[in-house]
Amino acid sequence: MKFTVIGITDASSPFFPPEVMEVIHTGDVFSGGKRHHEIVSPLLPEGAKWIDITVPLDAVFEQYRHHGADVVVFASGDPLFFGFANTIRRKMPEAEIVLYPSFNSLQMLAHRLVMPYHDMRVVSLTGRPWPLFDQALIERAGKIGVLTDHEHTPSAIARRMLDYGYDYYKMHVGAHLGNPVREQIVTMSLGEATQTDFDHPNCLILSAEKPLPARPFGIPDHLFDLLDGREKMITKMPVRLLTLQALDLPERHVFWDIGFCTGSISIEARMQFPHLHVVAFEIRPECEQLMRQNSRRFGEPGIEVYMGDFLETDIDALPRPDAVFIGGHGGRLKEIMAKVHKVLQPGGCIVTNSVSSPVVKQLTDRPGSMDLFCEACSELGLAQENTTHIQLNDFNPINILKCRK
Repeated sequence: MKFTVIGITDASSPFFPPEVMEVIHTGDVFSGGKRHHEIVSPLLPEGAKWIDITVPLDAVFEQYRHHGADVVVFASGDPLFFGFANTIRRKMPEAEIVLYPSFNSLQMLAHRLVMPYHDMRVVSLTGRPWPLFDQALIERAGKIGVLTDHEHTPSAIARRMLDYGYDYYKMHVGAHLGNPVREQIVTMSLGEATQTDFDHPNCLILSAEKPLPARPFGIPDHLFDLLDGREKMITKMPVRLLTLQALDLPERHVFWDIGFCTGSISIEARMQFPHLHVVAFEIRPECEQLMRQNSRRFGEPGIEVYMGDFLETDIDALPRPDAVFIGGHGGRLKEIMAKVHKVLQPGGCIVTNSVSSPVVKQLTDRPGSMDLFCEACSELGLAQENTTHIQLNDFNPINILKCRK
């Protein structure tokens, strides 16, 4: 099959060059969204067949295959810019595609603002979740172009940014771009945007008003809110950074933090490796508020939190991890490792920290974390790697233990 994909704007009377008009006049089967049909219907030949692009898309492509003829598709802007041409390539890789693109909406908004956009980070939130947008914020992108939808509206985006302290951006919103009657361009603060409703379709550009703060390499311990103010209930910064190094996080995709307490490991991982999908677990209910406070304080959105006993938590629907840190286990390290082992991706690793205290060892017959870790590795067939030993000031020595599936 052959698809001719024509990009259009929101203009009610679009202009097409003669070559495109010839494609339209000689076409039989046309397709696009309902809004596209309203715009181009006066141009279609008499008796033309129109196929609405609606979900589920599988049904739309079945209609294409049923007709078997060449299809002329109208799409917004540049059909390769988060557009329908990409969907055709994915659904029907054997099909021939001819493109007649227009400017995409973010280009048009930049043109209206006379704003250079070669340095703009582009994120689509149209039918997509927050992670890539969050990553752009954490990485301190100075200019971010965002495609929106009815859920991820400019006001919702502004609220999320302010919740996590990203208040140093201006928001530029363009609605109905290309429509001479309805087009609207607005520039405002994020606070103003939270109180404003915008017509759809719209897009926006975020531009930093001042130099962006650098991301620290290692968050000072005293900046975290602590559990009952107890300094010992946090993984100290040097240990934290060595632990993250042991997890090989630059190469990982899904990171689980089991027993997050103050959230220091999850938050540091999110800050240093914003591409990660971070999932955090904790049994103590008071830690949920700690995670919320600390993640907002350090501007780290997108950490997925599950409260309750990890061993009783349903993890079947969660993304399978390729890196796991066990920060708290209550003496049940082997059981937790066995549960993690079932979902850990091949090549994935598990890291935990064991405190070496000779006094405690003399006073109890219970196996320590290192013993439990070694036993679990042997029973589960996990390959142990070299242990890192570290001691900070007068604190007990710590062993950073690691194994790989």
